[in-house]
This record gives sequence, structure tokens and C-alpha cells, in this order.
Amino acid sequence: MKKIILLYLVPLATAFLSCQNLEEMNENPNRSGQTHPKLLLTQVEWSAFSAGVDVSPQYAQKMLVQTDGESSYQYYKWNRGDFRYASLRNVAKMMEEAERVGEKGYVAIGHFFRANYFYQMTLMFGDIPYSEALKGETNDVYQPAYDTQKTVMDGVLQELATADELLRTATGTIDGDIIYGGDTDRWRRLVNAFRLKVLLTLSRRADDADLDVRATFARIYAEEPIMRDGTDDAQLVYLDQEGNRYPEFNSSGFGSGMYMDSTFIRRLQDHQDPRLFLFCTQTKEAKEAGKAIDDFTAYEGGNPVAPYATVNEKATRGKVSKVLERYHQDPTNEPSTLLGYAEQELILAEAAVRGWITADADEHYRNGVKASFKFYETYAKNLGAYVNEAAAGAYLALPANDLASQPDTDARLACILSQKYFRSFFQGSWAALFENMRTGLPEFMRPAGVEIPFRWMYPQSEYNYNASHVSEAISRQFGEGNDRIDRKTWWLK
Repeated sequence: MKKIILLYLVPLATAFLSCQNLEEMNENPNRSGQTHPKLLLTQVEWSAFSAGVDVSPQYAQKMLVQTDGESSYQYYKWNRGDFRYASLRNVAKMMEEAERVGEKGYVAIGHFFRANYFYQMTLMFGDIPYSEALKGETNDVYQPAYDTQKTVMDGVLQELATADELLRTATGTIDGDIIYGGDTDRWRRLVNAFRLKVLLTLSRRADDADLDVRATFARIYAEEPIMRDGTDDAQLVYLDQEGNRYPEFNSSGFGSGMYMDSTFIRRLQDHQDPRLFLFCTQTKEAKEAGKAIDDFTAYEGGNPVAPYATVNEKATRGKVSKVLERYHQDPTNEPSTLLGYAEQELILAEAAVRGWITADADEHYRNGVKASFKFYETYAKNLGAYVNEAAAGAYLALPANDLASQPDTDARLACILSQKYFRSFFQGSWAALFENMRTGLPEFMRPAGVEIPFRWMYPQSEYNYNASHVSEAISRQFGEGNDRIDRKTWWLK
């Protein structure tokens, strides 16, 4: 009987399926194919902001050293990077849902995050898929062509301009926003500050007539809303709740092998910078000797170009500082800032020194330093007295930190870039490395015979699934078939 039943059921089932839309048949009734963009925005923001809290850049940017093995980032021996398509797909889905429900505020924020991701990606690799990226689901483009880096940067700037325009006229609420609570005015200020950052990144291409970098920068500064003070910072504040804690909380990476870089500590000491006391511990030797926390001689790092075993031997003698415990023991520690008032003001100070805008470079510089001190006064628990307003004033009065007293343009730029560097400890991911690539400041030590890296190799997945386009991009940029990290891309030439 069972066989007879099956013979009748099979043709019936086949006939039934042929009359049904397969997409409808495969749709899970318990999982809707649609959602409100607010449910996606929170995850988009969390992913983008938490990505700034990353240990790897601290090695490349000469802030940390490893003593229990060789760090590829510390010795500039990295190879491939990641295109971050997973994060970008979430942004694309949020924008798609926002268009469906007619909520252009979410579309605007989506353009900002697209701009942020593609900006980071092109700085890491050079030419990348942009105009055809992420169109596999909508346009059946599974092997996207690579756009030139200039095209990508122009697209990034256009997307930011679009975001600003959409936010200017956006109505309704933006729920799910854990950064600004749906405040479109503050989002506009972030978007325009980010436009200034991207334009300054292109300082080596300031004479490009198509991009019109200097004039565009000056127009945005003069006409568009930008950040007013630290309350406009684009930052993710962490909570002591499961899934909302500081990304490095309870991380085992801060164990016996992670120590501070001697060149980073020495620069902070040379500037008599009290942020040193908030970044790292005294050496074991100094602590046992009873030295005060604010004694600059109580801190020492490891040589970033020495063999790791040599640095380990120094550390075992109690002569190397570690990262301060708050970075891995405090579940809320400090917010992750994608772009804040302190950085914006230092960007404006550099632009003023370069003659891009008519502004008081010293005023913007002082604003930036004071804002950085205020950030740490607010969030470095029980350490705020070292970086309060009085401490900031005394710090700025020191000759090494007084922009107005610097003898020439190069010295003024070095002063500003030092402050950008100091505020980037566990903030901004690879930003300090990109600044070093652009300006050569501050100078980073590297082992003898090791080439300076200017990029990452393309992901292996591109060779597996998009080989012709990635090969074409390599040849177009470098005139050869070698995908190497020591090759300069368009923005640096």
C-alpha cells in the first residue's frame, strides 16, 4: 500500500509545485523578508564604531609591542585585508528598507556609512569595486569591476554631499540611533566634518582640477554646519550589559605578551603629555620604587624593531609598561569615537596652516587639544585630575606644544600631527597609520631592510571569484602583476 500511495503523491506534488512561484514556496512564514530600517540601524552603528577599537593598528602605529611572538603588524609583514562586504550588505539592506517605507533619514545615514566603509577600503587597497559593488542580489553582478581610487574618492564625497542634503530636509523620527538619538542636525555636523576629513586626506592631490579639493574644503567650512564642541562627537558609549560592553573587555590579548612601544612613550614624555598616565601602567620596577603616577620617568616601553625575545627579556626585568588595566578590565571604559570635535579642530588647524582656509590655526589647534583632554577627563575613571582644564592649559603653554611659537610651516604641521597621533590610542583604527603614509609624521621605526608598507594585498576571495578584475586593477595601478604592500596608490603619489 505504501508504494501505491507514493506513486500517486509524486505526480500530484510535481503538478502543485509547477503552479507555484518557487520564491513564495521557499519563503519562511516565520521570518519576514521585510523589516523596519530602525532594526538594522543599531547593528550598523555598533559594527562601524566598534571596529575602531582594534589591537592590530596599535602595533603598526608604534604604540604596542609583542613579546611572546612576532606580530606581523609590528614588523610590517602583513599581507591580505578584508573588503568588509558583510558590514556593507547590512547598510545596503537598511537603505533598501528605508526607501520602501519612505524614511529618507535612514537613507542619508546609510550614505554616510557607505562613504565611511569605502573610504577605509580604498585607503587600504587602492582601486576597489565601488560602482558595481554589492549588486549581486539586485543586478546579478557577481564579479564587480574595480573603480580607480580617484573615482572611489569622488564617489565617497558625492555620497556625503547627498547625505547632508537628505538630512537637511528629513522629517520624522530616526529610531534605533544609538549615536545621536535621531538628531538630524548633529548627523549633518558629523557628515560635513567627515567631508573635511576626506578632503584633507587628499592633500597630496589638492591640485586635481576634477576634485577641486581646496575650494571644496573652504566652502564646506564657510557654509555648512560642523561640530561645535565635544557634545557633537560621533561616539559609541558602551554599557555594562551583555553584548554592549567595550570590545576589548576581558580580552586575553592583554596578557603577558602585550607591552607598550618605547617610541610612543618617549614622544609622550618629550611633550610632557599627561595622557601617558591614562594609557599605560608604570613599569614594575618604577612602581616598586614608589614613584608617583605622574612621574614621567616611571614609564618605559619596548623597542618596536628589536627581536621580540629581546624585548621580552627587558619586560621580565620589570622595565616595560603595559596597557592600563581599564582597556581590558572596565566593561564601559571609554566611548569609541568615529570622528569627534578634537579631530575636527586639528583638521581645521592643519588646513589653516596649509592656507586652505582663512582661520586662526592656533585657535583650532588649542580647541582640539583641550577637547581631547576633556574626553579623557570625562571617561578615564578616577584619572580625570591629570587631564583637567588646568592641566590642558599648562600643557599648551609648554614650548613643544605651543603651535604659535613653532618656527615654520613644517614645525607647525608636525605639532598638529603629533596631537592627532596622541589622541588615536585605541581610537580610529588605522587612522594614525594613514596619516603617517600621507605626511611621513610622526616617523615610525621599522626593522632594517623592511620596506614601508602603503597598502594591503587584495583578499584571496577576489582571486578565487573575481580574478580578471583584480588582475586588471593591479596592472593598472602598478604596471605589473605583483600585488604588494609596498606599492603606493593614487592618493599617495
